[in-house]
Amino acid sequence: MSTTPIEDAIRTKLTTTLHPTHLTIHNDSHLHAHHAAMRSLPSPSKETHFRLVIVSDAFRGKMQPARHRMVYGLLREEMEREGGVHALQIRARTGEEEGREMEAKRNTDGQVEVNDG
Repeated sequence: MSTTPIEDAIRTKLTTTLHPTHLTIHNDSHLHAHHAAMRSLPSPSKETHFRLVIVSDAFRGKMQPARHRMVYGLLREEMEREGGVHALQIRARTGEEEGREMEAKRNTDGQVEVNDG
């Protein structure tokens, strides 16, 4: 049996439905385990806090709120379960947006762009 069943379910649902070109799941639950509310959870895995970075063309043409609703909809069971996901931070991009962001980062990392116009 997995020690991270909720993280595994998140990965499976997002991968199966959104077919991401990039997916990073940060399980930050251990950073909140000392909170009184987290210590009393019935869930044996104590998986409560996650950050997601997901790049998928399924987000094309959708604003951020709609993208977040897509992810929340897929993870409804994990969010509603007692002792389930308490906090979920989402960074949702299309492949095109991620490419532009990476290009802009390359242009600013140690380089100065000069515009002669």
